[in-house]
Amino acid sequence: MKYQLKKLLFLFPILIILTSCGGFNNSTNIGEKTQQTQGLTTTSGQPFNYQTYTSILKEYVNDQGLVDYEKLKENRQQLDEFNSAIGTVTPSTYNSWTDSEKIAFLINAYNSLTLESIIDSYPTKSIRRIPGVWKIRKFDVAGEKMTLDHIEHQILRKEFNEPGIHVALVCAAISCPPLRQEPYTGKQLEKQLDDQAKRFLGNSQAFRIDSENNAIYLSSIFKWFGQDFEKNYGQDPNIDGLNKTETAIVNYARKYVNSDDKKFLAKGVYKVKYSNYDWSLNVQ
Repeated sequence: MKYQLKKLLFLFPILIILTSCGGFNNSTNIGEKTQQTQGLTTTSGQPFNYQTYTSILKEYVNDQGLVDYEKLKENRQQLDEFNSAIGTVTPSTYNSWTDSEKIAFLINAYNSLTLESIIDSYPTKSIRRIPGVWKIRKFDVAGEKMTLDHIEHQILRKEFNEPGIHVALVCAAISCPPLRQEPYTGKQLEKQLDDQAKRFLGNSQAFRIDSENNAIYLSSIFKWFGQDFEKNYGQDPNIDGLNKTETAIVNYARKYVNSDDKKFLAKGVYKVKYSNYDWSLNVQ
């Protein structure tokens, strides 16, 4: 009995210490959160496993970036499993990644959680018909409850200087950039974002020249987020007739359009206009 009592007294402070560990604070910065005890598939220093998400994209997304939502809804187990795994990533694991790996992870999370939002409400004609889809509905992402707006505006746009995210985030609308048939990865991120920009700006809804009226038409995405391009593409003197933001957007576009369009954009003295945004669902 005395031996058992001494053993309990010895173990008691250890139990107190163990039970006091874990839990997150309410900061919006993933990096500021404390580590939880976990047994997870992705550990510190390892890139996230996108094998399941790769299968989903290849199976339900065509080469135009359109989604077969009906079939995806009928066979949603893989998507649910992948999105669940997004929530089990811990802050310590997230913080062990490079910026490119973090950006790729967050873009993939945004896009896959958008797919979940659509099939939860499918059939629907537009994501805008889903109440609270961007600002209210929350998901588990790296140990924190986040909305889609939080991922985009509070983390990707605030914590990283990468305006290319705007050609990668897919909000399930026809005028959105195309959804790739592959996930973004840290190692391939720059190449993938360049390819996305070429694909997006190759669509007349995102970029076209109206030479008769001496104007160019750009996606409304550039109107909404034009200032995000200024730091990387607005350092040169303004293009003749354009302001700083317009110059930055055009400088970005010039990297990805064909040679004739580049010449037109370089000369300036044209108006920048923005195309109407088609919010119809990006369904096959």
